[in-house]
Amino acid sequence: MLLDNKTAIIFGGGGAIGGAMARGFAAEGARVFLAGRTPATLDAVAEDIRSTGGLAETARVDALDEDAVNGWVDSVAETAGSVDIAVNVISHDTMFGPMIDMKAGDFARSLEKMARSFVVTTQAAARHMVGQGSGVILHFGGSDGGHRMPGLGNVQIGCDMVEAMRRQWACELGPHSVRVLSMRTGGIPESMPDGPQMDPVKQQMVDATLLKRAATLTDVGRVAAFLASDHAASLTSTQVNISAGAAVD
Repeated sequence: MLLDNKTAIIFGGGGAIGGAMARGFAAEGARVFLAGRTPATLDAVAEDIRSTGGLAETARVDALDEDAVNGWVDSVAETAGSVDIAVNVISHDTMFGPMIDMKAGDFARSLEKMARSFVVTTQAAARHMVGQGSGVILHFGGSDGGHRMPGLGNVQIGCDMVEAMRRQWACELGPHSVRVLSMRTGGIPESMPDGPQMDPVKQQMVDATLLKRAATLTDVGRVAAFLASDHAASLTSTQVNISAGAAVD
């Protein structure tokens, strides 16, 4: 299997995207450690993985708490012997609407929380990866840097900020054989709430693709597992487009 004897940590592992990645990693032989703030959702993903013979453990960790994050990642490294894959897919405060109407303080705080969580979690994993001379840090929700749609508030800007950090991390960690990648998507309808209000939105996502099918959660897990494997050893400092042709440069 692609990820035999690998250890993956996933912040936000109880969510739809984090759970998909966890299942994808486990299906390829990785031992997964899931962190988040809601034990019930983490446990549900872990039990699903265990039911198919995979290895999964959970912990309640606040990704904004530097001491808690470092302590948990250190404990994973001690237990498993390494930290080979690190993912941060925790949810953030989204603010949609015209920027001219937004309160400056709320906007700034939302981006500060996002930046802090990515810096804290990446630092914690990177320290171990640098020490062992290998590792993969994977982000989700890449951006092309374009600004063609009004009303996205902090969402587009947040994605651009994470991509900028990905590029900086990649050039700093590359000499230590640590790869940093992101996955770019045009939206995953399965990860969105059900209901008549959401149906048109989901259909728009499908209609915008070239393949006339949106990426699925299974696609997310499989591509993430490939990117984390040695089969993608030459990939770093880039984003992989899984939008089914919806997002074309």
